Amino acid sequence: MGILIAQVSTGWVVGYTIGIVVVLVVVALVVPILLLARTIGQQAERINTGLGQAVTNTAALTELETTIESANTITAGLRRGRTRLGG
Repeated sequence: MGILIAQVSTGWVVGYTIGIVVVLVVVALVVPILLLARTIGQQAERINTGLGQAVTNTAALTELETTIESANTITAGLRRGRTRLGG
């Protein structure tokens, strides 16, 4: 009977040891992933801020087409004036 109890007890010890090793391996794999995700999240905030500034800084470009049209109108008028003056 003593041998049977020793075998059962050994089985539990081996099972717990394997379980602890598996948990430690999982933790060792998950912690770096979580740290990397945290770093990516921080970088994403900075990127989003930069993109917001880019939107603000380039908002005036929406009027670029109007500026080009005005410049074309002005240069066409100057060309007509030069032609009428014989130049």
